[in-house]
This record gives sequence, C-alpha cells and structure tokens, in this order.
Amino acid sequence: MRTYQHKGIMKKLLIVESPAKIKTIKKFLGDDFRIISTMGHIKDLPTKKTGVQMDDKGIKIEYVTIENKDNVIADIRKNAKNVDEVYIAPDPDREGEIIAWHVEQEIKDIIKDPSKIHRITFNEITKPAILDAIAHPYHVDMKKVGAQQARRILDRWVGYEVSPVLWQKIAKGLSAGRVQSVALRLIVEREEAIRNFKPEEYWSVEGLFAKAKSELAAMLTHIGKEKAELKNKEQTDTIVKDIKKESFIVDSITDKTRIQNPVAPFMTSTLQQAAFNKLGYTVKKTMTIAQQLYEGVPLDDPNTPKALITYMRTDSLRLSDTAITQARNFISSQFGKEYLPSQANVYVKDGKAQDAHEAIRPIDISLTPNVVSQYLKKDLAMLYELIWQRSVACQMTPAKYAQRQVTIMGGKYTFKVTGSTLIFDGYLKAYNSEEEGDEDKKNQSIKIPNDLKIKDPVDLKKISPKQHFTQPPPRYTEGSLVKEMEKEGIGRPSTYATILSTIQARTYVKLDTKKRFEPTDLGMQVTDMLRINLPEIMNVKFTALMEEDLDKIAEGEMERDALLREFYTAFQKDLTKFKGSESQKISIPTDIQCPQCHEHNLVIRKGKTGEFLGCPGYPNCDFSSNFEQTETGEIKMIEQTPPQLLDEKCPKCGEPMREMMGKFGKFIACSGYPKCKYIKQNMAGFKCPECQKGDIIERKWRGGTFWGCSNYPKCKFAIFDEIENTPCPKCKRPFLIKKKDKEGNISIFCSDIKECGYKK
Repeated sequence: MRTYQHKGIMKKLLIVESPAKIKTIKKFLGDDFRIISTMGHIKDLPTKKTGVQMDDKGIKIEYVTIENKDNVIADIRKNAKNVDEVYIAPDPDREGEIIAWHVEQEIKDIIKDPSKIHRITFNEITKPAILDAIAHPYHVDMKKVGAQQARRILDRWVGYEVSPVLWQKIAKGLSAGRVQSVALRLIVEREEAIRNFKPEEYWSVEGLFAKAKSELAAMLTHIGKEKAELKNKEQTDTIVKDIKKESFIVDSITDKTRIQNPVAPFMTSTLQQAAFNKLGYTVKKTMTIAQQLYEGVPLDDPNTPKALITYMRTDSLRLSDTAITQARNFISSQFGKEYLPSQANVYVKDGKAQDAHEAIRPIDISLTPNVVSQYLKKDLAMLYELIWQRSVACQMTPAKYAQRQVTIMGGKYTFKVTGSTLIFDGYLKAYNSEEEGDEDKKNQSIKIPNDLKIKDPVDLKKISPKQHFTQPPPRYTEGSLVKEMEKEGIGRPSTYATILSTIQARTYVKLDTKKRFEPTDLGMQVTDMLRINLPEIMNVKFTALMEEDLDKIAEGEMERDALLREFYTAFQKDLTKFKGSESQKISIPTDIQCPQCHEHNLVIRKGKTGEFLGCPGYPNCDFSSNFEQTETGEIKMIEQTPPQLLDEKCPKCGEPMREMMGKFGKFIACSGYPKCKYIKQNMAGFKCPECQKGDIIERKWRGGTFWGCSNYPKCKFAIFDEIENTPCPKCKRPFLIKKKDKEGNISIFCSDIKECGYKK
C-alpha cells in the first residue's frame, strides 16, 4: 500500500485506484488530506467456484478478497478511522464504480454517518478538476455497479461452465469467453473466407493520350452505356483491337472543389487503431502508455509528475469548453485565422447525446510534442504527439482539393481520369489523416495538362491492357480487428486489449509474418465446436445486443437480474445439450476423392499427432494421409511412403525390422506387429545409477530426446544432456555429461557435480 501523508492532523482521506496518481494529485491538495491507493480491485468473485447463486428470491453474488489485498483493505480501514470524511476516487468507469462500492462496503461500519463517505470522479488530473470533483461529490452509482456485476457474471458463467466441456471434448486447459470466443470467430471466419476464395480474372485497359507535347493516361470505363467489365484475354484483345481504330476527342472537363472535413478527436477504439496503423503499437502497449500519460509523468521536475492527457477509457467524442477554447486560441495564434472555423467543431457519436466523459485529449494544448518530447521516453512521446495532433486538428477548418475529371471519347469507348490538387491544407497542417477511401490524396499524383479543352482531338499513343485477379479479404491485424469489433458492437474498447491477449495466450491464434491474425488448428476446432453447440453466445448480433443491454442497466433502463435470468435460461438449455452430445471429432470437408474406396470426399480430421486427411466412410474404408496446404488454401495429399524394411532381424521373433514414423519422429520396430511389439531402443551401455536395476535408454518426447531408466515409472531417473560414455576419473560414475555453449565451447563434467565436482 502506497500512501502520501502530509504533516499535521489528517481530517480527510482520498482513495484512488492507482498508486501512480498519488504524486500527481498530492500537489493540488492541502495538508488536511491523506491520499492512498487500492492498487486496482480489492474484491472479486472466488477463483475456485462460480460465486453466483440464483433462486426465486434473487441472485446472490459472493465476493472474496483478492489474493495479497488483505493488507490493502486493512490499511484503508485503518486510515478511515482517523478522518472525518472519505473521498473514494477510482476511475470514472464501471470497473472504477465497483471498486468504489467495495471500498464503501469495507468502511461503512467505521464511518457511521453515510454522508461522510463521498464518491468523486475526474476525467483529468489537474487542480481545477480535482477541486471541482471534491466540491461536487455524489453517492456510488448502483446502476453502474449493477452493469459491472452483470458483465462479470455473464463472463463467469460462460468461462466456468463452457471451458470444462471443452476440456472433456478437445483438450485440457482450454477456455471459452463470452466476448473472447466471438472475437475468435471473426478471425476464423475471415480465414475460412480466404481459404474458400476463388480468384476471378478481370482486365483493365489504360490509354495514353497526347495533345501537342502533353500526355494524359486514362482508364477505359464504359463501352457504350455499359460499364467496361472485361473478363478474359480474348474479350480484351478484341476490344483493344477495335479501340485502335477509333479517333478520340476530349468530351468533357469537370472542375469542382472537394472538401475533406477534419477527423474527430480520439476515443479509446480509434486511438488503438491509429496507434497500431501509424506507430505499430499493439493495443496492450497503447493502453499501457496512455495510462502513464493520464496518471502523470515527470517533466522538468523529476519529483513532480504532470498528467498530460484526459482519461483514456472512453467512447465519448465530446470536448469540454475549456479544451475547445485552448485549441481555438492555439490554432489562431500558431496557424492563422484561415485555419480556425467560425464556430467550434462538434462531434456526436451515433446521433446520441454525449455523456459526462470526454474524448481523449491533451490537458494543456500549450504543452506541444516538442516541449514534452525532451522529457519523455520515445514511445510515450510518440503517442502523446498523436493525441495532441488529433485534438488540435479536430478544431481546424477542412482541407480543400481542386478536382478535375477529364472524359475522352472515341466511338463507343469512354476513358476517364481524375486528378486532385490540394489547394488548402486546413486540418492536414496539424494531422495527416490517411483515412481509408481518401480518393483526393490518391489522385494527387495524377497530373492533368492545363491546356486541354472540350472537343480537342487527342492522339492515342499507347494502349495497355492489364490482367488482374480478385483478391481474398485480408487477415485481421490488431487495428482492423478492433475496428471490426467496434463496428459490430462486440465488447467495449476498454476490454479489447485483454481479449486480444487471451486468444493469443491460449494459442487459438498466431501472428503471421505481416503481424496479422491467423487461427491455429486448435482455434478453428474450438470455434467449430462452439458454433455448432452454443449458437447463441457465439452469435455476433446477440453479443452486440448484450452490450446494449448492459448499457441499459447502467442507465437504469433495465434490471440487472432480469437480464441475467433471461440469459441463463437459454444458456443452460444449450449447455445441457452440449454436455450430453457425443464427442464427435469435427471434420472439415475437402473436394479430394478418397483414392481407396472412391465413394467419399476426404475430410480433414484432428488426431493425437495433428491434422490428417481421412475417409468419412470409416470403418468400412480406413484410408488416411498427411496433407499440406498451399498459400491459396488448396489441400494437397502428401504421398505416403511404405515403411522401409531393414536387413536387421528382430531379436525376439526373427522378423525383419522396419523404420517407422511415430508421434515424435522416426523409430525402428519389428515388422511382425501386432504379433510382436518389439521396438529397438538406443542403449547407453550402463545401468541406472539411481535404482541400479534398469538400463539407461533413449526416449523421445515433444521437446526432443532424453536418456531415462527402463524401469520408468518406478524409477524416474533422467538425463537431458548429451552423454559421454566415459567413467568419471574422480568418482567412477559410469558416464560424464557433455555440454556445448552458444560460442561452441564444449564442457565435460560429472553428472554428480555437487558431490564430485569433476569438470574439464
């Protein structure tokens, strides 16, 4: 527990969530305040059971003290005894509200007068914000508490009741999550779309036209009144041949000014996307850095941290009047009045009125990136610069482009080209948006001659047909997955970092060479099983509606228990069927005909050693084969090679020995299997030094090979290093250990190094 204690008598206690805030806040308050921290949550549901009981009377939640938080609670209670008033100030979100409620529950028996316990929140750690919060306290918002409890219980039910079924049907250690599994579904379905994608051929035709010394490239867009949709080379060659016969003129020139409006300030999800796309930061890294910028970092005075941004978990686009005034004054003085709109730009998300939160913005616009970068680590400085630039740009005037489109006609063929010129940079002076679909920026590289006029004849100097193929949808990156989750209403921005970390930690997904999510075989298998057996909790729309219902609980428009009962009734019905269903192996169909029975198409199945191709006609047809998958998703069988017979005879039955491929690689065994089950083993040539009975033999496991006693599991002696078949010259143990370091240096020493100590 970290505390800050002023000199003199303490009359007031301020309890914050993070110890990092204490130094930042302490300079704003007088000597009658003591500041302590809960260091996050202090209570939660128990770890070894669900902790939720539901009966006709209601829903009871069991909370227990989180491990290692007994001393924190004891310190809170001790400090609360010696003050007149307590201000509980965890973060201004639902998680902060439940922490505030738990603190209140712990101290209400100490402070008998409930009016002396205050809940306060602030979106920025500045003196005006802190003093204003203290001046306007309120009671813990039980509607927010109810919303947090509902989310926690929903997640607990799914996690604790679905995961054991996955253990039974697939493998131990797997987990399911109410939002996590739906996010994984998005990744899996994108991969399925990529694998099932069949490229389609299409062609484009570009003409290079000339007038005097000027040249202009334009694309064929229409043939007559129909769009030019060319499907193959033969069709394209015919059209190109016909185009060459035509004479061309400039049919039209259209000039207009296009306005590109500034982008909105950051909320959590858009900050996560921009930081990934522009800086390459993971969602987790972005939130960690933003937390530091919010809580305070040292600038010119290393002993006095300064908060640089407002609260970073928000879906609000609102800016305070103070922030708008700061931004407008800065824009006017630094960029000029032409960059300042007549009125402040207002951003409203989804047509809804804004809540009490703000967008993510700098606390003080005058602290420019140049000012703070000399004190901050590079990662912090870059994220602060991104937030600062976006916050300034959102209050600036639009960018303006002069756009010219030229249409060239020849017979029934129409060619078009569009060029753009930036004539006023506007908000782009502060922030380069690089938004998707920004055609003006793409067209800036196209130069259109100024001397072109309508009806001018132009010469076709060159015509260039080009073959294309449609492309599959790309795999998700962290940035694009966050964007998709936000679009679909899955989860909340504050949970995205945890979701992405969990699906990677469970090896449900991996990152390809371009840092895009690729589902593993395990991730696809888990998703398939959950899609089939728990269709409702795996439904994207259902999960999004659940988020809306949680919002309604927080706003007092829905009862917590009504939502939980409705969910649990349907959930238990599906779960009961899932538990009772036969544990059938999930198979993925292919278009490869079984080469053995010729009656079925092979399917991809998962066995103990991984995926393989098998005939669905089993047991009537027992064909199986290994396979490989090409970059385009095509499944190809790997030709099976029969086991290789050796000249060596089996010492037990006399049949030839053969080389086989097993779970952990190649091994040599009797060809008379299953009558003879002899397997050749490499022998070390000495008895086990521990039990003195078994032989030391080579064993294989997933991590490679090791030497162990043949009497395993009675004797568990094992050697994981290379053996030197030489007795120790000092203690006469029958072998030495041989090791090679990174530089290639070899050490040989006694296996009983502690007692013997021999080494060379």
